[in-house]
Amino acid sequence: MVIFISGYSYSGGALIGLAIGDALGAPLEGLPPPRKKLTEMEPGGFFPRSAGQITDDTIQAFALAESLAVCRRFCPSDLISRLVSGYLKYPRAFGPTSTRVFDMARAGWDPFTAARRVDRIQGSRSNGSVMRGPPLGVFSNGPDLEPLSLECSRLTHPDPVAGACSAWLNRMVSELCRGRSREFAFDRALRLCRDREVAGYLGNYRAHPPAPSLDALYATHAAVHTFMTTRSFEDALVTAVNLGGDADTVGACCGALAGATYGLPAIPFRWLSVLEDLPGLLEISWGLWAVSEP
Repeated sequence: MVIFISGYSYSGGALIGLAIGDALGAPLEGLPPPRKKLTEMEPGGFFPRSAGQITDDTIQAFALAESLAVCRRFCPSDLISRLVSGYLKYPRAFGPTSTRVFDMARAGWDPFTAARRVDRIQGSRSNGSVMRGPPLGVFSNGPDLEPLSLECSRLTHPDPVAGACSAWLNRMVSELCRGRSREFAFDRALRLCRDREVAGYLGNYRAHPPAPSLDALYATHAAVHTFMTTRSFEDALVTAVNLGGDADTVGACCGALAGATYGLPAIPFRWLSVLEDLPGLLEISWGLWAVSEP
């Protein structure tokens, strides 16, 4: 079983942690915080799903992971093809911003042009590009990570706040899965953030209560706040998803951070055992680790 191999544990933990947070939070998506704390993979929710079923958060993140593993670089044309393929299989699982961009891409639009058009019409400060970005943090450890994160975000979400939030989360994942402390990862993300609003809000995360919103900044803050104020993988994920709201995305983002910190062995087996397509997700995460920068 590859999950206990030493260098892979943390990069694999980031990706499988993302999927776990997504599936754990899915039954609470769009709902207020539950009266009874959710601690197990459960079915149901506002958008009914089976226990352990993933959503578009995992579908998009692993499309990016597979694209990076196959191309050994960020390739927008390959990624958009994979994203559209996932969208066609599960069209009801995707958010409105990505859906409109993918529909336009299928009609022949350049996706970057389509994303700018959608942004002008309805805005694109939602969290769709943030949730799929962590594979970039696994893949890259150099100064190109922030520009790659911004370009990947612009593929569907050209809003600068969405891009800066994605870059922040990806930088933390990159540092964490390479053995740095959460404090070092946080400080590095803060130093490299060029967006004043994002740096001001996330940099002073303790001053704001977590709000599990569709907004990119508030969703990223909820994930970072929860990760920074808990001390185990399970506590981080349970705390994150029980905020309600966009629980699957906050859970996915927090799961990427927690998995990169605590590693795959820290993920409870009772959650892994019911996660949808765990063997396939492990295979993709292993493939990405094999081509990633040390």
